[in-house]
Amino acid sequence: MKRNLLILLLGCLAFVSCKTPEARRPIQRTSGSFINESVERNKKIFELEKSQFLELMNAKPENEYITSTNGFWYYYNKKDTISAVVPKIGDQVTFSYNLKYINNEVLLSEEEIGVQDYIVDKTKQELISGIRDAIKLMKVGETITLFLPSYKAFGYYGIVNKLGPNVPLQSKITLISINQNQ
Repeated sequence: MKRNLLILLLGCLAFVSCKTPEARRPIQRTSGSFINESVERNKKIFELEKSQFLELMNAKPENEYITSTNGFWYYYNKKDTISAVVPKIGDQVTFSYNLKYINNEVLLSEEEIGVQDYIVDKTKQELISGIRDAIKLMKVGETITLFLPSYKAFGYYGIVNKLGPNVPLQSKITLISINQNQ
């Protein structure tokens, strides 16, 4: 009897252990609606900021505004028409800049920020993407004014205790020197 019970128990155990593994199913399924809503919200924010910049540009038609392929607008305060040297990846540049709200109220002055040294696209320095992109367009001695949509400035994060999220800015940059990387 014990022998039959043992054989029956081993048979049941063998039968249960031969079951194929089952794939685990996710507990919560997402539909991607959050991403789609975020994309739509960001498009609306950009269109609003673009209309604000176009209004500013129309108010000062004496400047020749250029649309950058990097997503911002700019004009030259001081332009060098002789030199052809622009910073390339790995070049060390020295520059100064300020940050203003689009109503010209100063957020960070050149004195607060100070003169900056930057190795183009190599440094882990915390520069907003609009400034990094603009430097690559400039020659030594040039000064440009940028109109930066919020996604090219501080975006959703802003600056703690200074700047809220999704705020468009303007910046005036002067390129002081380029030390070309050999």
